[in-house]
Amino acid sequence: MGGACGYGNVYRQGYGTNNVALSSALFNDGLSCGACFQIVCVNDRQWCLPGSIVVTATNFCPPNPALPSEKGGWCNPPLRHFDLSQPAFLRIAQYKAGIVPVAYRRVPCVRRGGIRFQMNGHPYFNLVLITNVGGAGDVHMVAIKGSRTGWQQMKQNWGQNWQSDTYLIG
Repeated sequence: MGGACGYGNVYRQGYGTNNVALSSALFNDGLSCGACFQIVCVNDRQWCLPGSIVVTATNFCPPNPALPSEKGGWCNPPLRHFDLSQPAFLRIAQYKAGIVPVAYRRVPCVRRGGIRFQMNGHPYFNLVLITNVGGAGDVHMVAIKGSRTGWQQMKQNWGQNWQSDTYLIG
């Protein structure tokens, strides 16, 4: 639930259980939120299951510098780690496996119902959460236009929350 992308309840937002927290190397300061990845378990006949899954980046897997990368610090830079939801993990590997080697690639996101914008804030501070983005899935730039302004680029606040500090009433 929730997470570093700002989506809140990912199940209600339409992402279901096919979601993932990304390590720093993949998270890109939140710009990868909403991106879709196809993942397959590889090179481990004991634990891997056949087939692949497509998951959406909905959270951040924080590094743990107190632990070595191979003993609990799986999300430490420069590792590219996918911390899958349990239902997603169970589609590519057996539960007892824990950590498995994977191959992955970015894939287009398939969404229903169109892009969604959730507005928060007040006249001098607008915060827009963008979800349900098809295609690339992630958003790297947002612009807003008031009735008495030109187009203005918004700033990434956190995850897929974008802000404008311009007075837009009028």
